[in-house]
Amino acid sequence: MRKMTGRRLGGIVGLALLGLIGVMCVDRAHAIDVKLTMDEAKKALAAGRTPMEKSENPDDVKKIMQQASVAARVGADPEKDPCGASAILRTKRFWLESFGRKEAVESKKQKAEVRMPDDKIQEYLDMPNLEVEVQLCGDDEYFAEGVQVAFQQGTKTIKPVDVSPAEKGRKNEGLEGKAPAYRSRFTARFAYDSFDPNAKTKIVITFPDGKMEEFEADFSKVK
Repeated sequence: MRKMTGRRLGGIVGLALLGLIGVMCVDRAHAIDVKLTMDEAKKALAAGRTPMEKSENPDDVKKIMQQASVAARVGADPEKDPCGASAILRTKRFWLESFGRKEAVESKKQKAEVRMPDDKIQEYLDMPNLEVEVQLCGDDEYFAEGVQVAFQQGTKTIKPVDVSPAEKGRKNEGLEGKAPAYRSRFTARFAYDSFDPNAKTKIVITFPDGKMEEFEADFSKVK
């Protein structure tokens, strides 16, 4: 066997480290951003603001809002499965991009540049909890009353800091006979330091009667 020189060995080790760093960077780039800098926050505001500034009609605005919803959604795709369980993950970046869109709207109204002050941005950077809006369907107006939700990551079960009461179910117009009759939603908040923001997760919904519903949530695809 040919003896490996120090230079060659060093080169291989260096390449391996670069590859590892690259993998780590890719993972981080596609995980929920728990810690954002002020500069990153302002870029998120601009990412929300720019498309809205370019919008010219209500259809453009509707498309922008739909795209924002899709980027933050886990679970069923409403376009393909209108009554499948799903959730919107309102991350720090989600809120900042949302306010970026509001900046654009207000700037157009006031015909002057409107920007969120740094101290307000910092409040969002310091937010301790991820807000999760769960959407699901059932057979009567009050089917979601008393539901609970948790994250399952491997053998670890993560419970929320709090859960808001579910909305009274709304009729599933146009889906009569094809799906459960009512649609509802509720919001839960999970402490960022209680779960792995870069892990495949199951969102588990538990009803008061013991019935359970769950769906996959790949956190690595949501910022």
